[in-house]
Amino acid sequence: MSYVHPEFLISVDELAAQIDNPSLRLFDTSVLLHAVGQGYTSEPGRARYLEEHIPGAAFINLTQDWSDTTSGLNNTLPGVDALSRAIGKDGIGNDNLVVLYSSSHLMWATRAWWLLRYAGHTNVKVLNGNLTAWIEAGLPTRGNEERYPAAEFFPSPNESLFVNKQEVARGMRDAVCTVNALSPELYEGTGDFYYGRRGHIPGSRSVYFANILSGEFFLPAAELRKVLEAQGMLSAPRTLIYCGGGIAATLDGFACMLLGQTNIGVYDGSMSEWAADESLPLTLGSAP
Repeated sequence: MSYVHPEFLISVDELAAQIDNPSLRLFDTSVLLHAVGQGYTSEPGRARYLEEHIPGAAFINLTQDWSDTTSGLNNTLPGVDALSRAIGKDGIGNDNLVVLYSSSHLMWATRAWWLLRYAGHTNVKVLNGNLTAWIEAGLPTRGNEERYPAAEFFPSPNESLFVNKQEVARGMRDAVCTVNALSPELYEGTGDFYYGRRGHIPGSRSVYFANILSGEFFLPAAELRKVLEAQGMLSAPRTLIYCGGGIAATLDGFACMLLGQTNIGVYDGSMSEWAADESLPLTLGSAP
């Protein structure tokens, strides 16, 4: 069994064969998260990028350049025009092949992939295995900063890829599948860390993002289908996914896309927004 959309991924061998393609735009998307009280801060992973990256790769600053830094939440979806300007400033035009990876967690590459797909760019791939796979394959790396010349990007937004808390609230009673991508402890409300209030959105199911990966590779198609469909993510008419701040949710969402479920909405504010609103309910324990 194979993925329905294998073109969303690229292997290190395939990337190595494309590395001199003048249309290629290759990016490190790394971000580091630091827990602070009952929240977290985001730090661009530029330092590690400057030490070591895939030859030709530039760096995307997801937390600042590709986010709305005025929202009060981390890594918030910016307006389409602002996002399109950031995409173009980093050298991505509508016709470029874009490949994304991270030297931190793979979820940052899928977050950038989700943002580009939202903006209307369709020729975007995630490096399966991340930077680790490139290094373990014995392929070369280098340091210092690299950039692409600025381009113009013309958006064609797919607004269904993101949802707000109103749609998530409606999903509590509509025929959709709502999924929490966080750890079981965060889902149940039993861990030391939580987002202001403990628990999960009522009716939502648990599909921990770590369970769709083997190391830094996506599970083979048959195994991945079993994990996702155990909670109805692939057969639901629409699947809504949330996490702490809309990052890990894109990993689950990307996995669904690989297997052909394209009616996916990521709740951008996720628990950071939901838990801060005392009028919104939360459920404790392992049951939806």
